[in-house]
This record gives sequence, structure tokens and C-alpha cells, in this order.
Amino acid sequence: MARSYQQRRRRIVWILVAPALLLLALAAGWPLVRTFFFSFTNAMLDNPSEYQMVGLANYYATHDGDSSGVLVDPLWWQAVGNTLWFTVVSVGIELVFGMLLALLMNQKFRGQGLVRTAILVPWAIPTIVSAKMWGWMFHDQYGVVNDLLEKIFGYQAHLAWIAEPSLSMWAVVIADVWKTTPFMALMLLAALQLIPNDLYEAARVDGASAWQRFKRITLPLIMPAMIVALIFRVMDAMRIFDLIFVLTSNSEATMSISGYAREQIISYQDMGMGSAASVLVFMMVAGIAACFIRVSRLNEKEKR
Repeated sequence: MARSYQQRRRRIVWILVAPALLLLALAAGWPLVRTFFFSFTNAMLDNPSEYQMVGLANYYATHDGDSSGVLVDPLWWQAVGNTLWFTVVSVGIELVFGMLLALLMNQKFRGQGLVRTAILVPWAIPTIVSAKMWGWMFHDQYGVVNDLLEKIFGYQAHLAWIAEPSLSMWAVVIADVWKTTPFMALMLLAALQLIPNDLYEAARVDGASAWQRFKRITLPLIMPAMIVALIFRVMDAMRIFDLIFVLTSNSEATMSISGYAREQIISYQDMGMGSAASVLVFMMVAGIAACFIRVSRLNEKEKR
């Protein structure tokens, strides 16, 4: 009887989610299949209906001792390095700042609602708008960033944040941290508000310090939400394109793996190479998400 009841529940669940799964398959599944298919062809963007199957040549091929394909392109590996560096630095800073903001917003004080609203404003601004705004702020002659550096350190700082390769990626990180830290803070704040105050009161009675309460109570209880937030942010950072494209015009110093795929498809009209790069982007993002999910499941098993 119990088994038949569970089977009926599963059947109802599948019926309810079937429309959403169908829409997802049409909106995401079919383009993904097409991308996989074109990655094995030499199709060009101006005439995608005419193509020949080339196998894995878009990924890697050798001819007369010369290698070709995405996997032997130095620009691809530079884009991979840029993306990984950006992901680690940006998401790491956002996690720290997001935690501090979440702890601040979780406290009760006058004007709490106003502070929460103000902190969420950057997240509500469209990425292209914020990228253009930061582009003006990073202007080497008239930008407010150099003006602040001049006022703080007392010397004229005409740093070319966008044009200088050693600074352009930091400019992208600063703009991204400003925009997406509120998302991290919001996710962590939701987890903090679910922690019972009785746990903190008991810890205070036992003489636990603020750091000990954070380490022994807060951090373990918000860990599931933190992992979810990290999964979303890492996947989003690995796929970054619009912020870099608008802020730095997709220069080689800041080109991401998504920017590389766009360069192959749009600039060079090569759907085969661009599709191969897009498939590699998908595999990297999916692999990282799978690793996060695996780690979270291992943590749950250890707790049990």
C-alpha cells in the first residue's frame, strides 16, 4: 500500500514537471545538440546549411606535422587562464564581502530596511549598464577611480585601467565584485535568518567567543546555502562574457572562454571552431558544477 502511494506521488510529480522539462528541452536542449553537431563540421556562419563532416578536427588535428584546432590554439589556453583566474579571485572576494554584508544585514538596527535595499541596488542594475558606468569611472584622465587614488595617496594617478593589460583584468574583477556581491550576501542572509537564536544564547552562556560562535554554529549551518551560492556564482563566472566585452572590448588580456567562442563564430564566421569552443565551455562549467554537487553530497554523508 505504501509503495503504491509513493508510486502515485512520483507519477503526479512527473506529470506536474513535464511541461517545464519540455520547455527546457526545447529552449536549451535543442541548441545544445545543434552546437555539438556543428562542432564536428566545417560550417561557416554565412552559409551554415553547407558543410562537411570533419570529425574532431575543430578540437585537435595534425596535418604534415602541423597541429590545428581549439585545443592547440594559444589564445584558447590564454582565455582558459583568464577565466579561471577571474573566477577564483572574483568569487573568492565576493564570498568574503558577501559574508560580511550578510552578517551586517542580519543584525537589528535602525534603518535596517534601507541598508538592505541599498546593498541590493548593484545587483538590480543590468550588467551592460554597470559595465559602461565602470568604464567611465576607470577613465585614465577623467575617471573617478584615479581621482580617488590621487586624493587618498596624494599623487596624480593616470592609470589606464582598461587599456593596460596588467590592470584590465583587475578592472573587470572590481566591476564584477561590485555587482554580484549582493547576490552572495542575499543567499547567505537567507541562511543566517534560519538559525535559531537559542543556539547563540546557549553558546554565550557556555562562554563561547564571537569567533567560536561563528566557527561552530554559523558556518556549519549556512554551509549548504554557501555551497549553492558558490555553485551559481562559479558557473556564472565561468560563462562571463558581457561584462568583459563591454568593459574591455574583449581584448586578449581579458578574453574569457565564452569571448573566445564568440570571436570564432562572429568575427571569423567559423561555426565549426566556435561550436567546438562552446562545447568545451559547456563541459568545463558542467564539470565544475558536478564537482560541487559531489562535494556537497560527501559532506552530507559525513554528517549522517
